[in-house]
Amino acid sequence: MKKNKPNKKAKEDSQVQWILRIFFIAVCLSATLSLISETVLQRADLIVAVLILLLFITVGICFDVIGVAVTAADPKPFRSMAARKQKGAKEALGLLQKAERVSSICNDVVGDICGIVSGTTAAVIVLQINSVISVSSVLISVLVTALISGLTIGGKAIGKNIAINQSTRVIYWVGRVLYVFRRR
Repeated sequence: MKKNKPNKKAKEDSQVQWILRIFFIAVCLSATLSLISETVLQRADLIVAVLILLLFITVGICFDVIGVAVTAADPKPFRSMAARKQKGAKEALGLLQKAERVSSICNDVVGDICGIVSGTTAAVIVLQINSVISVSSVLISVLVTALISGLTIGGKAIGKNIAINQSTRVIYWVGRVLYVFRRR
């Protein structure tokens, strides 16, 4: 019985540390992306603002795919690849060993931040559209918001299908990207 208590305490401490770490990562990443977005959008015309919006939507969808794939992938093929020393296999195994945390970062942190920044970008786009047509209309705001929601939700639905059905391929691709960054 005594053996379980220290393990339980250590696990709780580890979880508290993880929660604090993820909180600070989220705050820093959100602040950085918001600052960059706001700085660029202040000088951007409508086309640039739409491109920035599409970038945030795409990043959110891609990280959602990774977050789902890491929970769906089987580690067996990666063990075999790692034994054959294939580039990225070791990194892919590392992702799978920490699937819960990777999924949390990809889906919750990056995905949610991209959603929030997309919302602020949408507000800038609505203001720019209203100034171009010299009308302040709630309809424009509703249409832009609906379009962004449709793109985000539709993209994530397609992405989840890919993530579940092609999880090995997705995680191997991410492992290869991580391999390249670790080599540098």
